[in-house]
Amino acid sequence: MRDLVILGSTGSIGVQALEIAEANHGLFRVIAITSAGSNPTLVIEQAKKFKVSVVGVVKNADLIRQALPGVNVIDGENASTEIAAITCDVVLNGITGSIGLGPTLAALKVGNRVALANKESLVAGGDLVMSMAKKDQLIPVDSEHSALWQALMGSAKKDIEKLVLTASGGPFRDRSDLSTVTLAEALDHPTWSMGPVVTINSATLMNKGLEIIEAHYLFDTPYQQIEAVIHPQSVVHSMVTFIDGSTIAQASPPNMKGPIAFAINYPDRVRAATPAIDWSKSHTWSFAPIDNERFPAIELARRCGELGGGLPAIFNAANEEAVDAFIKGKLGFTAIVEVVEEVVQKLGAKSSGALRDLKDVSTLEQDARRTAIDVITRL
Repeated sequence: MRDLVILGSTGSIGVQALEIAEANHGLFRVIAITSAGSNPTLVIEQAKKFKVSVVGVVKNADLIRQALPGVNVIDGENASTEIAAITCDVVLNGITGSIGLGPTLAALKVGNRVALANKESLVAGGDLVMSMAKKDQLIPVDSEHSALWQALMGSAKKDIEKLVLTASGGPFRDRSDLSTVTLAEALDHPTWSMGPVVTINSATLMNKGLEIIEAHYLFDTPYQQIEAVIHPQSVVHSMVTFIDGSTIAQASPPNMKGPIAFAINYPDRVRAATPAIDWSKSHTWSFAPIDNERFPAIELARRCGELGGGLPAIFNAANEEAVDAFIKGKLGFTAIVEVVEEVVQKLGAKSSGALRDLKDVSTLEQDARRTAIDVITRL
């Protein structure tokens, strides 16, 4: 039985991971969970159901302590980082945003395996994370990177021609004019059910840009060998093309339980983690190139990744501020990427040095957030 720590237990990834654990009592024991605490009722329910000994929250700690006598409730901004360092078999990092970097580093430092759904850990601090991660200590949860991980098994690096990430295209893949996009439209994803930030990142295709940077670090692959294509059905999660012209694709229904289960139980698979594709029925899968003029986020991300240093951290922090402003009605949809590009241009000269530690990342992110807020205010 594996001892499991879940960071972000009330989010989409965390909730599905707990469902997997509940359905497989003999495989997993949940020993600690963390949440922002904005949904204390759910946190309390989860803690009681799984009899966890430690709960971490940012807010509503007193309410949760009162409801969970005997449970160690850790509160504050560093609760997830502290809990990620608890000795266990697997830490599932399902936190959204660059605040997930600290917990990722803390878990790796003490030798815990990390099932990583927090792509921002690698975007903001990829060099730090990969320098600390030992072989098979960092397992991807994002469906695209889980697919690549599986497709690459047993293959020599010299045989890889390119990695191909698939993108649903979001709700606007066929919409030419994006100037009037509303928040409700951006949150209406045609395939996936995700949190608001990830859903909006999918609508701008910023998510795919972040995933290209993530793939570069996870698989030690040059950016020119990583591309993305539109695949509306979201059944083929990603592909690897080899030098002999063959391509291996990983396909499964468009849900996250398969990738989550594989990551937390690696190298073994979890029986019936997700329904299999019914091959007795007809299927039509389509693929198309991405229109970089309508969706400039991907090329901007690629450029930041290639320049390296702290630029990906600046890129990500600026995007988080811009998305937050869009959600609050302070910014138009198309202005999200415009804000990020302006911040990248303004701060690019500050980002050339190597990132030595988490403090370096935090400093760059603070500069990026301040600059982004200034740009948003002006717009």
